[in-house]
Amino acid sequence: MSLGQEPPQLLKQRLFYEGRKFNFEVNRLRLPNRAEGDWECIRHPGGALAVPVTTEGDLIMVRQYRFAVLGRLLEFPAGTLESEETPIDTIRREIQEEIGYTAKTWLPMGNFPLAPGYSDEIIYAFLATDLEPIEAPPAADADEDMEVISLSPTQLENSILAGEAIDAKTIASFYLAKPYLEKLAAL
Repeated sequence: MSLGQEPPQLLKQRLFYEGRKFNFEVNRLRLPNRAEGDWECIRHPGGALAVPVTTEGDLIMVRQYRFAVLGRLLEFPAGTLESEETPIDTIRREIQEEIGYTAKTWLPMGNFPLAPGYSDEIIYAFLATDLEPIEAPPAADADEDMEVISLSPTQLENSILAGEAIDAKTIASFYLAKPYLEKLAAL
């Protein structure tokens, strides 16, 4: 994703923490408009997400426990890019781990910043079709607490509009996928 980058001037690094999945830093910066201040930022390697669609047109999703929001969110399968891994490699691995499927057809739908007010994370979204269940899905990560569910696009959109607990990357990716889903439904 090209954002027409205008990096700020680093005046002083105040705090740096290296975490398991991402890093956190607080820096004194001079912004392009010359304003100076201390800003916090999560430095994230990025993530990949799939909108998995069955031959019947249903969406395969997970309802996943997320400790930061103290509850479960409805989400499309997604995962953090590992080192030396491309976004498509990441999401091919993740749909096997999270929902027990592979996909024969992958369509890149674009990428977007997830929370640019405090993070540099970019999400790469893909439409995954021609799904096939795998016989022996890989073991889930120890911290993953999720249930695999199937919804029609209409059911998901109604859930979004009703304000159900659905994460932002899922909502954004659903609307990126919607034109493709409508074409698939017309076939």
